[in-house]
Amino acid sequence: MNVGKSIRMEKIFDRRTKKTVMVPMDHGITLGPVKGLVNVKDVMRCAAEGGANALIMHKGIVKDCYVNCPKTAGLIIHLSASTSLSVDPDHKVLLTTPDEALRLGADAVSVHVNIGSEKEDIMLKDSGMVARECEALGLPMLAMMYPRGKNIHNQYDPELIAHVCRVGAEMGADVVKTNYTGDPDSFKRVVKGCPAPVIVAGGLKTSTDLELLEHIGGAMEAGSAGVAIGRNVFMHETPTLMVRRIRAVVHDSLSPEEAMKIRG
Repeated sequence: MNVGKSIRMEKIFDRRTKKTVMVPMDHGITLGPVKGLVNVKDVMRCAAEGGANALIMHKGIVKDCYVNCPKTAGLIIHLSASTSLSVDPDHKVLLTTPDEALRLGADAVSVHVNIGSEKEDIMLKDSGMVARECEALGLPMLAMMYPRGKNIHNQYDPELIAHVCRVGAEMGADVVKTNYTGDPDSFKRVVKGCPAPVIVAGGLKTSTDLELLEHIGGAMEAGSAGVAIGRNVFMHETPTLMVRRIRAVVHDSLSPEEAMKIRG
């Protein structure tokens, strides 16, 4: 990893633990102003105050919201997008470039690739070019890698998750984000087979906070480099508290039950 990437990685990973708690807020393009993202400035501030290591967002939100957010959280600009109104929402296109993201103050960029999609080849080509540009700029690239498509029947299948993570590393990602397979043993195989650090996505809204923390605890036990939790933070009644509890599991190795005792 070049010097520029190394320096910027320290802005999105905790220097003490070498782990990260990211909060993606890039859902507005996909879903519109859903609960929690109606007032992005407020939830962004809550996540930063809770101790998020990095926030993920699209370029337009940087100008309106991140500039007024506490700068304790690093900035990751998401380059990929599609909407739920599209005839092919699994096909992600690039909205901007690493160069523009760097000018906006990004510490890293992220791309989204759905392996198994009919447009997989286009997304792979685009992401490979982004990786090349990021290398030249000294800008870390996070690849959000998921098995999705008409022939994918289980997005949490350990073999598929291991495959898509390896694809992310092979195409040049510095960090890979993917689904948690559901148990530590199977996720250990995913981590072992991926040369890049692997972080787990939060997925859909869980039934309880404890359930989410148990998934995070299992991922950390398996060797995950951290988490990227979106809906389960910005849709939470108390986002700051939720981030603090997640941090306790990721950075302080607290059990889910111990983390649930954190108040305020």
